[in-house]
Amino acid sequence: MPKIPSEVKKIKKICLEALDDMKAQDVSEIDIDKYSSFASNLIIATGTSSRHLKSISEKIIDTLKDNKIKILGTEGQEAKEWILIDIGDILVNIMTEESREHYDLESLWDREQT
Repeated sequence: MPKIPSEVKKIKKICLEALDDMKAQDVSEIDIDKYSSFASNLIIATGTSSRHLKSISEKIIDTLKDNKIKILGTEGQEAKEWILIDIGDILVNIMTEESREHYDLESLWDREQT
């Protein structure tokens, strides 16, 4: 069942504040609601190292849990280039600069620019 818009806003705010607290770089948000059936928002951020990626993801996960927000899953916690946190309507992607350039999620999903 999709979350109501106020819940999505709250979750997005929590994630963005955690990213800011952890000094994530080049944070962007993309509304994919009209293109996707599995999520309505992507948040993409860059970490400076694999250790930084892990610290950022742990901060987001801990903050969401503290706010009693269910996390559907995570991928890449042991990887060194890309960590995904699935919160239902919001997907948080934390990537190294190299991975972010390679996969270029912004141009894949942000169809308003094309």
